[in-house]
Amino acid sequence: MTLLLQYTLIYAAVLILVALGGMFSERSGVINIGLEGIMVFGAMGGAMTMVLLPAGMAPALIVILVLLVSALAGAVSSLLLAVACVNFKADQTLAGTALNMLATAAATVIIKAFNTSRSGGNDFSAKLDYIQQRKAFIFQIGKMECSYFIVVAVILLIVATILLYKTRFGLRLRSCGEHPQAADSVGINVYKMRYAGVIISGILGGLGGIIYIAAANSTWHFNYGVAGAGFLALAVMIFGQWKPIKIALAALLFGVFRALSNVYNGIDFLANSGINGTVYNMLPYIVSLIVLAFTSQKSRAPKAEGIPYDKGMR
Repeated sequence: MTLLLQYTLIYAAVLILVALGGMFSERSGVINIGLEGIMVFGAMGGAMTMVLLPAGMAPALIVILVLLVSALAGAVSSLLLAVACVNFKADQTLAGTALNMLATAAATVIIKAFNTSRSGGNDFSAKLDYIQQRKAFIFQIGKMECSYFIVVAVILLIVATILLYKTRFGLRLRSCGEHPQAADSVGINVYKMRYAGVIISGILGGLGGIIYIAAANSTWHFNYGVAGAGFLALAVMIFGQWKPIKIALAALLFGVFRALSNVYNGIDFLANSGINGTVYNMLPYIVSLIVLAFTSQKSRAPKAEGIPYDKGMR
């Protein structure tokens, strides 16, 4: 059960950060279907940083640098969505889907080129190994192995809650997602606020990506992407009603089901149940479909999400 708790917290941390990212974007009025792709870019940036850092570097510095590069990679990739949706008023769902399709393909090519250049042409794989550097993120609480990634997720959850509900920025962001014309009429720059929402989603999505690949693994194959974690985070965001605390509770629920696919062999009654391991891998996605089927009718999304803003229309 200790292992189940450990993995639950790891996956909950991923889902909390990425779902919060989606929340900020949609609260500003931009639907971010591209969270999956943003996670891939963030994961790639963080993993490459871990590989390139010299041996013997202070653990605290490793943690800071990896998190900064992952956040930066996520923010830069989210700009593709922001430019397409805010400046060119592209269909937000199609733009996000395009970003998802681009991310895994681009990461595979970049990592293969990265490995080839480092190995002198002897390694043309799309995977990265960061066994030693990953240890910098791990600490022990009793018998349980914990990660500083979880601490980061909790801190950012608190910051997001305060930012959204207790600051002028949060009020302006929410107004742009509910009634952008009214916000513009009182001097709020809707375009800037939507850019801010999408970039924040990129930062949080990038952090979620590096947590997903590094918190529980020492190697990652980038041709796998992040295996649908971004879409699961969207389900968490909707189930959490675009509210940080509810998102955190939903992430814990979905995190339990996601963790079962890693630890069911260590739980006697599950290991002896005769259920194929593939079922446990499918479980979080099945649960998300069931939950959304029963709760989506009561969901109240921001009124202006998905609607491109035209300053000339009032």
